[in-house]
Amino acid sequence: MDQNHTNSLVMTEMDPELPIETTVEVKDTCLCFRTQRAARALARRFDQAFAPLGLTHGQFSLLMTLNQPQPPKLTHLAAFLGMDRTSVTAKLKAVVRNEWVTVEADANDRRNRNFSLTDAGREILKQAVPIWRRTHAEIERGFTASDLSELKTSLDQLAAE
Repeated sequence: MDQNHTNSLVMTEMDPELPIETTVEVKDTCLCFRTQRAARALARRFDQAFAPLGLTHGQFSLLMTLNQPQPPKLTHLAAFLGMDRTSVTAKLKAVVRNEWVTVEADANDRRNRNFSLTDAGREILKQAVPIWRRTHAEIERGFTASDLSELKTSLDQLAAE
């Protein structure tokens, strides 16, 4: 790398219309930024806890959502998880590949698919739930009951918008 290029990486001029103070303002006030950072930290924590099972936090949530008497439609899965259908479909591929979920055509409408837990999917959930409970309790210990209640209410409000 030549010297000029190296210097341009280290010594860049700020755009006067986009000063560093704007970056600090966003860092200090942006709810989306703070929520994403917190969500990533929680995801890492649960991913580490579930790692011995070969399970991710996202797969746990998806499998738990499928733990119902009747197979939910893809549209309902997506709405419940707060995801678009394409993202849910991508997540479903991994749990189907792991043989935790089966996919069948809907008897009433062949265009739709039904997703159901397999015995292996139920078994991995049975193993994961104690891990989830333990990890969840560890996280909750960092909050007062009042703060935890307010946090849950606030997150639910944000998700409902």
